[in-house]
Amino acid sequence: MNRYTALTFLREIVMVAVAVVMVFPLYVLVNLSLRDPKDGRSVIAPTTSPTLGNYADAWREAGLGGAIVNSIVVTALSVAFIVVVSAMAAYPLARVTARWSRWFFLLVMLGLLLPFQLSLLPLYQTIRDLHLLGTLWSLILFYSGLQIPFATFLYVGFLRAVPRDYEEAALIDGGTPFQVFWRVVFPLLRPITGTVIILNAIFIWNDFLTPFLYLSGGDQQTIPVAVFGFLGQYVSQWNLVFAGLVLAMLPILAVYFVMQRHIIKGFAGGLKG
Repeated sequence: MNRYTALTFLREIVMVAVAVVMVFPLYVLVNLSLRDPKDGRSVIAPTTSPTLGNYADAWREAGLGGAIVNSIVVTALSVAFIVVVSAMAAYPLARVTARWSRWFFLLVMLGLLLPFQLSLLPLYQTIRDLHLLGTLWSLILFYSGLQIPFATFLYVGFLRAVPRDYEEAALIDGGTPFQVFWRVVFPLLRPITGTVIILNAIFIWNDFLTPFLYLSGGDQQTIPVAVFGFLGQYVSQWNLVFAGLVLAMLPILAVYFVMQRHIIKGFAGGLKG
């Protein structure tokens, strides 16, 4: 039986301190978003008369409705494309033992080594030549190409830990490799698929530079760009700014809480019977 020691108490104190540091910015964000504009007290002081009117004003003035729809479309289509292409590419890379498989895997991994900032200008020119500037498809193509190497890396690592018994049994029963992958292998990839979805969704949802560059001059914008424009216009009304930030954060935060358990399962790389 473990005894409660001074070391355990010290660890608890450290954990509580870390939790306070992590929660404090969130407290300030929500606290100010609920505060009346005329309330000039310290940001740390709790709001005694909270109001939801700030959220309505921020939603209306920043045009967050259309921005949220655009962000949802870009994030959903990009993540779907990343999952499908990465899973299908990882399957032969993980299962085929020929020398070419190893070289192709290293070639895909080069995408993790090269910073995407180096390709911003040539990619911008390519998107311009395709007449996709100012459209959501420019972002979908960019995010898909950028994140596929990392997702493929995660899928390959997970697939190498998956036993081949199920696939071999399905092949003996007459299934084609395509059918075996989608009906047998892909369902086994649910833990790592959840990890791929949440990691990419958070990155795409919060990205500011790419939408600001590719959608500039158009009437479409994503959440970070909309909040940025709203911040510059209402920089003196922090209650509206923080209310807009809370509204921008809620959708992806909800997705994270729903799928957070898949992150640990995916990185663990194991299967539960």
